[in-house]
Amino acid sequence: MDCTQYRDAVVENGRKHGFEPVDGDTNGFDHVWEARDEDDSIGAVTILATLVDNDPDLGPDDIVTTADAFRDVLVDHLDARIESVTPLGYVVFPVADPDPALIDAACSYTVARRRTNVFPIVYDCEAETLHRHEVPRLKGRGIYRRQAEDTERLFDA
Repeated sequence: MDCTQYRDAVVENGRKHGFEPVDGDTNGFDHVWEARDEDDSIGAVTILATLVDNDPDLGPDDIVTTADAFRDVLVDHLDARIESVTPLGYVVFPVADPDPALIDAACSYTVARRRTNVFPIVYDCEAETLHRHEVPRLKGRGIYRRQAEDTERLFDA
């Protein structure tokens, strides 16, 4: 599947699962979608998701920098609200045949920071495979489980 087809499939999945486009400043991210939900184990959640355009020069540092920038979008988006929610952010990088260093950078990224949880995810367009964070056996399991479920329903084309 090429990266454009993947983007179209993700947009359709988002619509099907109640994601709406975010209006306002998204710090240069072209497409950001939002959904709110109630999760049995972690309570109320607000989810922001974006896909980053395919960049053949993408490196491990770019994964970290982009995820950090998306965390800022998530923080800014939530600060304007007076709600008690668990904020989740997903930054998906569709890449044709990603270097293992990209996958490692995404999967070892520090998810929890500044009262937010941001998950960089690499989608291998050639192998049609998602690379996401694994669900740990101990503390924080609920958020990682939620990430695994969201990843499967939204980003697995």
